[in-house]
Amino acid sequence: MSEKKPDIWMSWVALATAIMAVLAAVTTLYLGKYSSRAILNQGQETSQWAYYQAKSIKSYIYEIQKQKLELDTMAPAAKPKAVKDKYAQLIANYDKQITRYDKEKEEIKATADGLAKSKEEAQNRAGNFGYALIFLQIAIMLSSVSALTKKKPLFYVGLATVSGWLFFFLDAIFLFH
Repeated sequence: MSEKKPDIWMSWVALATAIMAVLAAVTTLYLGKYSSRAILNQGQETSQWAYYQAKSIKSYIYEIQKQKLELDTMAPAAKPKAVKDKYAQLIANYDKQITRYDKEKEEIKATADGLAKSKEEAQNRAGNFGYALIFLQIAIMLSSVSALTKKKPLFYVGLATVSGWLFFFLDAIFLFH
């Protein structure tokens, strides 16, 4: 009985394909991580803008009330000093409330803008991981076809395709593109 000598090339194809599959799994994990992060940031950003709108509405209500009181104080009818003092106190209080809401709105806007930037960054990273995964899938497919057809050039093209994965994977991590 003669034993067949193992084909070294097929062993390399199998090993390279297995490594590409592991890289594809890792890439998929990162893709999911950043896709989820983008979705969560979108929800938080939306919540912040709703909070901003609520503060805007409250501030606007105080502004309208303040204007009404200011107009009332301009009315020609004589008012007792106690009433005038009460009007002045309410107007001052409304000014404080308006200032407070304006400050809170700026803080909320800054938070929402920060979440928007984080969301955009996560979307960019997820997109790049997605492109990287496509290159690995193509490389795995070419390696598999080369093993089935015993055509070495397909395997080498598959290995060259891994460079596309490397570019997009590194771009997803460092965002240089």
